[in-house]
Amino acid sequence: MTELLRFGVLGGLLGLDGTAVGQFMMSRPLVAGWLSGWAAGAPGLGITIGAILELFLLVSFPTGGARFPEGSTAAVVAVGVAVPFDGSGAVAASVAMGLVWGEVGGWSVTMQRRVNSRLVPTGVASRTGSLGRAHLLAIVTDFLRGAVVSMVGVALGRAGLGVVDARWPVDPSVSTGVLYVGAAVSLGILLHDLGGFRRRRILFVLGLAFGIVGARFL
Repeated sequence: MTELLRFGVLGGLLGLDGTAVGQFMMSRPLVAGWLSGWAAGAPGLGITIGAILELFLLVSFPTGGARFPEGSTAAVVAVGVAVPFDGSGAVAASVAMGLVWGEVGGWSVTMQRRVNSRLVPTGVASRTGSLGRAHLLAIVTDFLRGAVVSMVGVALGRAGLGVVDARWPVDPSVSTGVLYVGAAVSLGILLHDLGGFRRRRILFVLGLAFGIVGARFL
């Protein structure tokens, strides 16, 4: 229970970094994954999962009022789910859970914004301290949202992985390879959005080089 609360607090804080407070990029999956792993005593596992999720979620641009997956929730949940397990399917299944729960986190952000719109005072109240109190309340509720979503995701994911991990049909290397193939597809989409290979040859080559070097450390 203590570890679950730890993931909840971390998920709430990183959820705030996404929009409400700071926006220091600590909520990016790579950083959030490492922090989650560090909090659980497994920083190597955390940064591995965070790096994979970062590749998958790079194509999600948080523009305007569009709904997009919440990367911090995805990373916290994925790492929290994977930590107690060491079977062949632990990383792959936890990444899948993180991607699914990132969508849940994105939905909760949309709901949070609707709640925030109702907290904004109007008329005379908007010229007093009510506006400041409404802002503070919005921050508190956003923290609670991130904490609850993260804790529920980790709890459900561990329950599911406890069943799946023992029956995982392929070797860890195969599972990891499939994840990297999926991430490569995501990067291809990103490259297309940035102008395509013909206009971004240097970017592609540099990214490929850094990816090869980085893969040796994962």
